[in-house]
Amino acid sequence: MPFKSKAQRRKFAELLVKGEISPETYEEWNRETGGKELPERVKKTARKTAKKKAAKKRAAKRKTPAKRKTAAKKK
Repeated sequence: MPFKSKAQRRKFAELLVKGEISPETYEEWNRETGGKELPERVKKTARKTAKKKAAKKRAAKRKTPAKRKTAAKKK
């Protein structure tokens, strides 16, 4: 799996120095990334948060009780 950002590459290098990952793992990721110009950080897509907001709205609508018809209309 290739690196997605410069920050991720730095984190893996730090883990390599600490001995928490093997040099082979780091080299594999580095090789798969190639010579790409990576962004400093990767941000989450806005689409995911929009879906969550829509789901919350739908859930809130379902929780509200239905309006009752009054007896005054029968007269």
